[in-house]
Parts: sequence; C-alpha cells; structure tokens
Amino acid sequence: MNESADYSSQHLDASCHELTIPRECAGLRLDQALARLFPTHSRSRLQGWLKAGLVTLDGGARDAKFKVWGGERVHLVEPQAQEESAGDAEDIPLDVVYEDDALLVVNKPVGLVVHPGSGNWSGTMLNALLHRLPQLAGVPRAGIVHRLDKDTSGLMVVAKSLEAQTSLIRQLQARSVKRHYLALVQGETAASGLIDKPIGRHPTQRTRMAVVDAGRHAVTRYCVKERFARATLVECQLETGRTHQIRVHMASIGHPLIGDATYGARRCGSPLLDGFPRQALHAYRLGLQHPEHGEPLEWEVALPADFSRLLAQLRAAEVVR
Repeated sequence: MNESADYSSQHLDASCHELTIPRECAGLRLDQALARLFPTHSRSRLQGWLKAGLVTLDGGARDAKFKVWGGERVHLVEPQAQEESAGDAEDIPLDVVYEDDALLVVNKPVGLVVHPGSGNWSGTMLNALLHRLPQLAGVPRAGIVHRLDKDTSGLMVVAKSLEAQTSLIRQLQARSVKRHYLALVQGETAASGLIDKPIGRHPTQRTRMAVVDAGRHAVTRYCVKERFARATLVECQLETGRTHQIRVHMASIGHPLIGDATYGARRCGSPLLDGFPRQALHAYRLGLQHPEHGEPLEWEVALPADFSRLLAQLRAAEVVR
C-alpha cells in the first residue's frame, strides 16, 4: 500500500474503520493524527471516542497524548449518530432567524432546554430540531454545537451536516466565533473589564460551577451599556465557552446577574429587580464564518419581552426619581 492511500480508511462496515498511521504524522499526538485522518470529525469528538475505548492503536487502548511514529494500525468504531442524538422528534415551534443548506440559526426562547438530560428527556430544542429536519438524526447531537442555559434566551447555531458541525466546532475552539450577550447585573461595575479566571465544578456542590484553580481556562470581556440605581446593563463577549461562564464570572467579581438564584442568592433590595424570575441574560449577537464558503456572517436579535419590560420599568423609575 502506498503512503497516500494510508490517509483513507478501510471501511469494515458502516461504522468501523481501519487504517495505518502515515509517516507524515510521526511525532504527533494520537488525537492530532486522528484529526488529520478523519477530517470530518472534530478533535474533541475523537478525544471522547478515545476515552470511550472506541479507538485502538495496534490492538491496544491509548491516551490522546500518546505519540505516534507512523506505521501503527488504528481501529475506530464510530458510534451511530442517532445514538449520540438520543432523542425523539417532537413538534415544537422554533424561531428561525436564518437557514441555508449548511446552517440553521435559532433564537432560543426562555424556558426551552437545549439537549435532553436528567429531568428533561423530552420537550427540548434537540427534539424540535429532529422534527423540523429529520436528517439531523444522522448528525451527532442533531447538529448542536453550543448551548444556552434553560433560562437564557438568544441566538444559537445548528449544523445541518457532519462537515458543517466539525467546521463550527473548530471555529469555537479557535475562538473565532463572536458571541455577545446582554446581562443585567447587581451593583455598579467598572466601565469595562476582562475576567480571566478558570472555571470548573464546584468542589462540594456538583450541580454548580465555580472559579477553581484546577478549572478550565475561561475569559469573559464586558463593557457597560447602561447604569441604573442598583444594577448595570453590561455587554459580555465570550472568548471561551464554559458552562455558566458569564454567570460565574460576573458573580466572582461581586456582580451576579439579576434573577440568578444559583449564583446570585443575595437580594439587592429592589422589589422590581428581586422579583425578576430568571437570570437576566440574552445572547443577542452571533458571528461566524460560513462552514462551506468561509463568508463572515452575523446576526442580532432583540431582547425578549420580559427582559425588555424590566429595562423599561427601570428607566421609568429613574425618571421618577
């Protein structure tokens, strides 16, 4: 077999592949070599398959960091995309902002869970996507590449193909996806700032995230849009995408989000602010490169009614004062 042929896998069946690591990959980590050999899959997905024991090297399990030297035999069992999606199609309306052959951009409403999980096995955005686009059963997680919390509203992008999903995941990893949020936080913040603090699981409360030394690198930029007597409207831009990142980061500098019962249990003394029933957070702008032709695209959506109404009430109260 010539070396150029080594880049193409031998298909044993619909989900099994065997190939030889080419000499051009000598010195690379195993996950890096796999990303070259399986370009339609993201490196993070391949790392997950390594951890799950779905990839072997010369018949044995190896860590993602294992160095390859060329000539090793790789066996990969690719899980069925339907199993990774793990959901049933349900007729749930979606607010579609943009759609083409590769992408779907959705304005997620407050209260909609993105992916099935504990306590929410149906009625999710994934279930809605499978109903609108049945072909997404052939894409892991029905094309979802990032998430918003249940009570956070705003823009999300969904990939319609494995190739588009891989491109979007790589853009997220390269931090080239622009994600801007509007958040109403307690107190008066600095005019602008950068929060660079690692985020991981809370050491004792496993359902919460926290700033912890052993956490993953996380960076949030923010700037002030409008000030009120006991709150500040800020625009936050994510450079990384950790779970609950904005909520944890803003709370860590003493400015938890209004309505955030998980990270902002302190009441601020305003019946109007203390009565807001969810975290005041909205993903209002999203920018990325189209996964097929590379053209830069950007979308914006208005605040949802409850958030907009709260700001209007705050402005009216300021005028009265």
